[in-house]
Amino acid sequence: MTIADGLLGLAELPRLPISPQEVERARALAARRPHPADLADAVITLVERVAAGDGDRPAVADDARRLTYAELAAEARRLATLLEREGAGPGTVVAVGGERGAAVIAAFLAIELIGAVYVPADGTWPAARVAEVLTRAGAVLLLDTGRESVTPALAEGARGAGVRLVRAAEAAGLPRWSGPARLDGPDQPRYMLFTSGSTGRPKGAVVEHQGMLNHLHAKVVDLDMTASDTVAQTAPLGFDISIWQMLCPLVVGGRVRVVGDATAYDSVAFARLIGAEAVTIVELVPTMVRLLLDDLATALTTGPLSDTAATRETATPEPVTPATGLLGGLRWMLATGEELPTEVARRWLREMPHAGLVNAYGPTECSDDVTHHTVTPADLELLRLPIGTPVINTDLYVLRRDDDGWHACEPGETGELFVGGVCVGRGYAGDHDRTREAFFQDPFAGTPTGRLYRTGDAVRALPRGALQYLGRVDRQVKIAGVRMELGEIEAVLQRHPSVGAVAVVVQDFAILHRH
Repeated sequence: MTIADGLLGLAELPRLPISPQEVERARALAARRPHPADLADAVITLVERVAAGDGDRPAVADDARRLTYAELAAEARRLATLLEREGAGPGTVVAVGGERGAAVIAAFLAIELIGAVYVPADGTWPAARVAEVLTRAGAVLLLDTGRESVTPALAEGARGAGVRLVRAAEAAGLPRWSGPARLDGPDQPRYMLFTSGSTGRPKGAVVEHQGMLNHLHAKVVDLDMTASDTVAQTAPLGFDISIWQMLCPLVVGGRVRVVGDATAYDSVAFARLIGAEAVTIVELVPTMVRLLLDDLATALTTGPLSDTAATRETATPEPVTPATGLLGGLRWMLATGEELPTEVARRWLREMPHAGLVNAYGPTECSDDVTHHTVTPADLELLRLPIGTPVINTDLYVLRRDDDGWHACEPGETGELFVGGVCVGRGYAGDHDRTREAFFQDPFAGTPTGRLYRTGDAVRALPRGALQYLGRVDRQVKIAGVRMELGEIEAVLQRHPSVGAVAVVVQDFAILHRH
């Protein structure tokens, strides 16, 4: 059985109830950004291209080891041999678990080589969650990338799902898998990520190769990324941003610095690493951006950075800020996963004037970010910051629904955001009902996927074309960047025999504390 067996075909998707006249209006009002991009290569092919010309070039580093491009390519091919020996192949799903690190990146490239589909199983998850993800994904095996011993939650989860557990360490000494990457076409499923579901069951969103690669190119284009850049890989494996953080620098010959949890959750230690490792691009949820600014401001005056700060203040008449020290080499900070507060953006522009701030937005189902917006001082006059304009090869439509169907919104009108273009994924694996609720046949454009995704987000177009996020139209929330359906939490609590009825609401802790 392959992943294609659990996915709906285009003809099986519903048609959007919209009149021909409104289709034409929506086309005229759509935000589009066509851009030529070669989506035919596999990432491993691009890695090996760099390795062939400059094999000693640094590719990936984590807290334990550093790999050159030649070493990364070799490790990926040995892992591909191991995976194929264990029964993985084209269209099968391979789960990868353990701590994020160089081995996970090599494993992704190995999965790409043999034409399989990647799904993460984070070693910090409870065993029951691991088992559910493995079962719903239809994984043929679970690759544990742990360096020393089997991760307990992964081992228990694999047993619960009846899935074979394989250690990545077993690839040492194996011959390298030969041949080019098995890429049957741009619409080949490439990875699956699980999002929250309102029924208590997570949804496995499947992203195609063309969507993933287009998003990598979008980051390269909008961030002017080159081989001199180093990206911090901070996201947990279950987050969609982990994909671009792991792969995007490799597309241009740059470097990935995988940051362990101990450092990622310590703002001062993280800032020190950014400076010491010459990290140029970071993406965090706005909550973490705020904490980074708060903790560095405190450390510069009363904490471990105070002596260094005093020395720098004596040497220069300029005010001492984190920008003049540890983060001086940072080029970009991307904020995503939750709404970026204007006050956080104001502080960033004031304290980090050398590093651009990008407000990014996008759903997992559409290959991650579908809009980028570089925040400017003028944006700070708005109550809510723009989420921006579409990334390359992405079509955005703002529609509102009446009794007679969907209608296109004029600039300034509030509507629901729909996404078309190569970024739109294949739906939810093995979940046809929820796929039909969110995915439609695209009536507006002959896009490569032919699909349209309904985000469930309320937006409006600003006068200059950028979109402004206004909230959800359903009960989904984001807490510290984690996408949650309140209904899923209710469904889990309802399973307890002592619970008769349950209602989950979100309450701001600061309000509770004041009262």
